[in-house]
Amino acid sequence: MDKLIIGSHVSFTKNEGLLGSVKEALSYDANTFMFYTGAPQNTVRGPIDNIKTNQAKELMKQNNIDINNVIIHAPYIVNLANDKDPDKYNFAINFLMQELKRAKQLGINKIVLHPGSHVGLGEEKGLNNIVNALNIVLEDKEGPIICLETMAGKGTELGTSFEQLKTIIDGTKNNQRLMVCLDTCHLNDAGYDVTDFDKLLEQFDQIIGINKIGCIHINDSKNPKAAHKDRHENIGLGTIGFDNLINIIYNNKLKEVPKILETPYISLNGGKDRTYPPYKFEIKMIKNKKYNPNLLDNIRAYYKKP
Repeated sequence: MDKLIIGSHVSFTKNEGLLGSVKEALSYDANTFMFYTGAPQNTVRGPIDNIKTNQAKELMKQNNIDINNVIIHAPYIVNLANDKDPDKYNFAINFLMQELKRAKQLGINKIVLHPGSHVGLGEEKGLNNIVNALNIVLEDKEGPIICLETMAGKGTELGTSFEQLKTIIDGTKNNQRLMVCLDTCHLNDAGYDVTDFDKLLEQFDQIIGINKIGCIHINDSKNPKAAHKDRHENIGLGTIGFDNLINIIYNNKLKEVPKILETPYISLNGGKDRTYPPYKFEIKMIKNKKYNPNLLDNIRAYYKKP
């Protein structure tokens, strides 16, 4: 069978920390995972339990999860592109530095970052702000790598084109600590043709270099190409489609790159009640390379069990 490094977003709780993240990933039959070290919508962070972290590392070893394939996601409220309020800008820089320290303490070597939104300052100024911030954050030559995520282009988001990402990477002094996280939904919504992924990879290689791809977020999209909306869909249920996503996941040039699912949780009755993770079922489909037309029904039946 082809080598496959596949996982999903998992939780990181105050009580269980990294150990709980590993347990959740294993429950989905995953061999990697991604997590926030606290809530994604704020910067409140609790202390890291080193005992739980060591237990997590042991559990990873027992289950052939390579910690080098595990990803942290920085909270999406960190905005390095906007310096209108110097206090907020400096806070974002300092917070990201703290997140890198937490990553190092946990033994995680990659942290995904949304580059930021210029909020009316303009593309050039916003990109300069990101570069200035990263030159402060990445002052040391060694340490965890920041993977800049490709963005959909919602509002004033930056990082929506390979050229913008190249500008950031080229302007950052210690850019050996920068890589890129491709997001399939975001690429589609930004206007890239993910249905011809080999051509897209060639384009990326010419502009940035394929060796700079640090991880891939695997998401279908609710939107047509170039919609600039950023609305993820479950695998096979969106406009990208199952076969196109399988071609991306199993691309020979990206065998060593971890793939992470961030698809929507599923409601049991299609309403606004509690929702449940689809990842166990999506990973099974991906491993089988066969679309399950009863995906949502199977997920709901599984979680309805007493």
